[in-house]
Amino acid sequence: MEEEEEAIGFLDKVLEDEDVFLLEECELGTPTSPSSGSPFLVTVKVEAGKGLEMRKLVLSGFLASEEIYINQLEALLLPMKPLKATATTSQPVLTIQQIETIFYKIQDIYEIHKEFYDNLCPKVQQWDSQVTMGHLFQKLASQLGVYKAFVDNYKVALETAEKCSQSNNQFQKISEELKVKGPKDSRDSHTSVTMEALLYKPIDRVTRSTLVLHDLLKHTPVDHPDYPLLQDALRISQNFLSSINEDIDPRRTAVTTPKGETRQLVKDGFLVEVSESSRKLRHVFLFTDVLLCAKLKKASAGKHQQYDCKWYIPLADLVFPSPEESEASPQVHPFPDHELEDMKMKISALKSEIQKEKANKGQSRAIERLKKKMFENEFLLLLNSPTIPFRIHNRNGKSYLFLLSSDYERSEWREAIQKLQKKDLQAFVLSSVELQVLTGSCFKLRTVHNIPVTSNKDDDESPGLYGFLHVIVHSAKGFKQSANLYCTLEVDSFGYFVSKAKTRVFRDTTEPKWDEEFEIELEGSQSLRILCYEKCYDKTKVNKDNNEIVDKIMGKGQIQIKVEFSMKFTSRDMSLKRTPSKKQSGVFGVKISVVTKRERSKVPYIVRQCVEEVEKRGIEEVGIYRISGVATDIQALKAVFDANNKDILLMLSDMDINAIAGTLKLYFRELPEPLLTDRLYPAFMEGIALSDPAAKENCMMHLLRSLPDPNLITFLFLLEHLKRVAEKEPINKMSLHNLATVFGPTLLRPSEVESKAHLTSAADIWSHDVMAQVQVLLYYLQHPPISFAELKRNTLYFSTDV
Repeated sequence: MEEEEEAIGFLDKVLEDEDVFLLEECELGTPTSPSSGSPFLVTVKVEAGKGLEMRKLVLSGFLASEEIYINQLEALLLPMKPLKATATTSQPVLTIQQIETIFYKIQDIYEIHKEFYDNLCPKVQQWDSQVTMGHLFQKLASQLGVYKAFVDNYKVALETAEKCSQSNNQFQKISEELKVKGPKDSRDSHTSVTMEALLYKPIDRVTRSTLVLHDLLKHTPVDHPDYPLLQDALRISQNFLSSINEDIDPRRTAVTTPKGETRQLVKDGFLVEVSESSRKLRHVFLFTDVLLCAKLKKASAGKHQQYDCKWYIPLADLVFPSPEESEASPQVHPFPDHELEDMKMKISALKSEIQKEKANKGQSRAIERLKKKMFENEFLLLLNSPTIPFRIHNRNGKSYLFLLSSDYERSEWREAIQKLQKKDLQAFVLSSVELQVLTGSCFKLRTVHNIPVTSNKDDDESPGLYGFLHVIVHSAKGFKQSANLYCTLEVDSFGYFVSKAKTRVFRDTTEPKWDEEFEIELEGSQSLRILCYEKCYDKTKVNKDNNEIVDKIMGKGQIQIKVEFSMKFTSRDMSLKRTPSKKQSGVFGVKISVVTKRERSKVPYIVRQCVEEVEKRGIEEVGIYRISGVATDIQALKAVFDANNKDILLMLSDMDINAIAGTLKLYFRELPEPLLTDRLYPAFMEGIALSDPAAKENCMMHLLRSLPDPNLITFLFLLEHLKRVAEKEPINKMSLHNLATVFGPTLLRPSEVESKAHLTSAADIWSHDVMAQVQVLLYYLQHPPISFAELKRNTLYFSTDV
């Protein structure tokens, strides 16, 4: 899919505290609209002075990749001069003709990009929002004719290089290990790459440049002088790409549909297939008339990766089973939450070790070993985390099941297939030769090159955001019929998407106006997605895979239905700050001991009331405590509790349950110090890391006993409540592990002094501590019931002062 069809909000690590983004009229795609024309380009205004423009971010990233590309071209040119010098001697390595064939047009491409880089670099480094560089991209696009010549010669260049390697050992050694310089600010001085891999880089580069032009246009105002120049450059690049599509892989001329039309790749990506009761990672390719499921083969050294076809379905034979038909299919068994959490902990620990090794200038072999381990764990997480079923059926027989991490992806695949099925398609059977040719074309045609894990990313790519994103969902328009409408927001974390917020259902309307604000916690997130649903109240339409009523997606991505929303980001550094309340008569931001003494209670009134309300009518709510409540409702409840208003109970009974759950979380987050105290925090971190179960039990119980009584009694009260919530996991989807993930970092956080002393960045806070905080709460949640009286009476053996 094109870049425009990706997630609505794309976040970057360089956003600073309190930066405000306004995304205007982001159009959502709908499967029901026949009149979806060209995609609406999202425009982004950065309103806060501190923030860097998205335009600069796109250019900075492209500039860094351009530097790498120039280094790759340099590495390819490096052996050319000595080879030419020996060509005229009595013992030539290669003939002049062979050299000119293999290195054809490389020098010209290098000079074009070196000039482009040298002109663009100062413009990005001395940034000005009005800076113009469209003419540079326009000039670059106008020189694409050189690439046409390179592409025409590409196949011959590869064949000549291979023949020369087979007949000449000296050239074989040269071509197997070319040294590519690392970027200026990289610690890796060189990397070794084969000549075959480097010769493919110019072909790859044209596609990359086109995608960057898409991004630049998205973030360039229409009235900016660059806009028409970039549009022109994009038009030239797209025309060039379509003209050389068949030339890039000569075998494509044989890849045609039964009607004789050229078969084109429409969409591809890595999906998890459930096959023979086990999960397999597959690369799925959607062509204009066929869906092909392939397995990526391991590549031998210096060779390109290839694919094995596992199965294919002509789109004329492909159907989607209804929820009722899915009932007879094998059911999906989710992977245990605690095992997923263990994988995340290992990944975070390995990231931390890699950073330490790099900081200490450790051996590259040690770093590579750690990266390999991290990839293995990330791969397992990628394989086992998806839970949303996507079933497809071949009307002539077999059914297939994929698991996706998000309703968004499922909708994208379904819509793309359904759009192609509107054409006059014919059923067919591919011969073994045709299938081999089609599968062979996948490597060059694919748009998704790497398995989506962070260990595949370059070191300079964004690690994502850690902190809180404030999002206001304003309104929507473009619906032709009245409906019961709501929106959900989801963000990515560890490579897959999690639903984080849900608006209320606006009933029987064509123009819902939610104006609801949410505070979404980000954990290494880069993308925000928004989906608009029509609420279904028909209890017969239950999806047997997850026992939930199927709501219809009305929109996502871009088309006519426009959802307006605003965002504000607060980094985790800022969110760690606990500000004591200036209003000591209230409850938020006031020490728990002060509140309980004033109320003459053992557990603060706010905690008791919120817990009681959740248990009364929210314990079966899907995603309770994980789904954000409306921020304005939470602030209203906060004000009522702070004022000790007599209407509290009436207000609670009328309030959305997610807002009440959010108020409870906010109360614990705004305590002047966390519930489990600053003083004991280091000891909790050490205790949970103990290996011996008896020693861990001894230590963890002693730490509870060391808490002030109001903190301990409140903690035990909350603990029992969360266990009761988890008992309803089959309905509310909230396991002990999910609840520990939500509450752990809120109840247990490093003091500001400690976090400043030991951690260098917001990402480090996540890597070093958050997983351990989750594990501490999980330990107590999984523990048999803990009685306050029994705990105080039992001294155990642990007497060392903490």
